[in-house]
Amino acid sequence: MAVPPGTRRPRQAPIATLSRVAPRPTLRDVATAAGVHPATASRALNEDTRSLVRPATVERVRQVATALGYSPNPIARSLKTNRSETVGVLVPDITNPVFPPIVRGVEDFLAEHGYTALTANTDNDPERAALNFAAMQARQVDGYIIATARRDDPLLHDAAGRGVPMVLVNRQTEGLDVSAVTGDDSVGISRVVDHLVDLGHTRIGHVAGPSSTSTGIARERAFRSALERYDLSAAAAVTAQAFTEAAGRTAMLELLEAGAPTAVVAGNDLLAIGCYDALDDLGLECPRDVSVVGFNDMPFIGRLRPPLTSVRVPQYELGIEAARLLLDRLSGRSTTPRSVLLPVTLVVRGSTAPPPGARARRRGRGSAPSPG
Repeated sequence: MAVPPGTRRPRQAPIATLSRVAPRPTLRDVATAAGVHPATASRALNEDTRSLVRPATVERVRQVATALGYSPNPIARSLKTNRSETVGVLVPDITNPVFPPIVRGVEDFLAEHGYTALTANTDNDPERAALNFAAMQARQVDGYIIATARRDDPLLHDAAGRGVPMVLVNRQTEGLDVSAVTGDDSVGISRVVDHLVDLGHTRIGHVAGPSSTSTGIARERAFRSALERYDLSAAAAVTAQAFTEAAGRTAMLELLEAGAPTAVVAGNDLLAIGCYDALDDLGLECPRDVSVVGFNDMPFIGRLRPPLTSVRVPQYELGIEAARLLLDRLSGRSTTPRSVLLPVTLVVRGSTAPPPGARARRRGRGSAPSPG
């Protein structure tokens, strides 16, 4: 394009100037500015070795690092330590409101210790779980937090046999000698049955979770054990095919055909919502005709109509404890697998009431303690 006479061309910056980028500060730069040896600066900036350096020196090095804009190079560190400082997290269904708080707890604890979570959703599909597990291994994650465990899980048995560091959360696998953290399912279900018996219910049914999961089986066993304490038999029990609202509706319809319960204990909150759907389909009301109790106390479950009585499981704390157990394993602080049960709480709301024509009764001698 022609330039009019007398017009000055814009001055073009030299190529060297255009490509010049401010050098990234190195650990040696931090050490020089702080007046310490690079090894000392490295220890001061690493939480695992910080205790080896005097507090005043740690503070000085950290202030210098912040002022220079220094941040560790994760690739260089992983080459040196053979650690990627990432953790693989497998969840069965991220749309299930139970799992986001667990993942958040994992992420928060890992972040405090310089680790990053790499999360994948398996859709409860064993083949997809295996693909995600392998993809994370290819990215050299240091360990796994698994929320997808099934009672019989060949993938996890194989990985544990190869010494892959892992912690199970919310679920367990039978015969697998690895650390796990879960809510106390047995105590939670026991408190539910205590509550319903106190209200006067004697015909209590159960919509159980899938028998392929430890949570489904553990809660069903706890339900039957709790009824035995009162010399009661289940009015009916049906096992749902999945921990979903649709599966809960189908199971509840089968349950009502099989018996005439005045109260139903659902294996989780999504199943309980499905129970609501089934009652609505049949023109029945909760709790006037049938009381319903869930498990997990998902966020916003109190906004249902009626608000759902449920067992509150500390999901965020499950995530924190799972991350703590894994980092203890990775650091060598703990080499013995641990099974941790976190306490649960029964939250009574409007979905439970005395059965039609009955009054709430007090439990006799030898009964379990009142719900906490």
